[in-house]
Amino acid sequence: MSIVVTGATGHLGRHVVTQLLEKVPAEQITAVVRDKSKAADFAARGVNIAVADYNSPETFDGLFAAGDKVLLISGNEFDKGRPQQHKVVIDAAKAAGVALLAYTSAPGSLTASLVDDHRATEELLLASGLPYALLRNGWYHENYTENLAPVLEHNAVVAAAGEGRVSSASRADYAAAAVAVLTGEGHENQTYELGGDVAWSFDEYAAEIARQTGKEIAYNSVPGEVLQSILTGAGLPEAFATILVGVDASITKGELVVDSGDLSRLAGRPTTPISEAVADALK
Repeated sequence: MSIVVTGATGHLGRHVVTQLLEKVPAEQITAVVRDKSKAADFAARGVNIAVADYNSPETFDGLFAAGDKVLLISGNEFDKGRPQQHKVVIDAAKAAGVALLAYTSAPGSLTASLVDDHRATEELLLASGLPYALLRNGWYHENYTENLAPVLEHNAVVAAAGEGRVSSASRADYAAAAVAVLTGEGHENQTYELGGDVAWSFDEYAAEIARQTGKEIAYNSVPGEVLQSILTGAGLPEAFATILVGVDASITKGELVVDSGDLSRLAGRPTTPISEAVADALK
């Protein structure tokens, strides 16, 4: 039996594999990657490396075995029909008879267009009859803290989220939940709504950056169409900018506050505070 992680060299996948190495022998882990060279560090530690691509179904032939536990990390190619990409993995997992397929989805409370691909994938997974675990990940701290350069340049946090709050957590937190599901028992056919322990507002986020930098940082709440033009002006594709503006609209409505407590329960510890993520990003 192997624990198989797709997208293993991505932002989340790296955290998952690294934390799995603390729990199980390396030879029980298979990292699925598109570029083998990016997984050289995992290979050096004894992790099995499999090369496969969501866009090439044949690359998944024979990759899984009966009894495997699989983590399907959602793809990030928004323009390539993600549900069909994910179906490639689901079909291969079903053909092999895996013991569990866990999928990184989005919160059940979220209505932004971002969730459409996730809901479609959930439907495919449930229709497959495979034992599943839906890991409905909330927003990541890093979605914000990895983009501090323009904040510090303009002394402003800019969003179209009004007074909405976000219960984000670190990628490492969400990875810990995934590892708990992959290495534990009794997670078959379960849905977990995952979010950070503490929800914060953008005013509070700006104040935290100000506190840690000693700069005056303001929160500028702008209309969605203004944010759209800012994002496209910064080089983001129009379609992706539209998705992000939609997420901010959902934040305004409180849809990214996930207060189930599932994340800290699965991780076995409190989630990482946003202040710590800011501090890490500023280093």
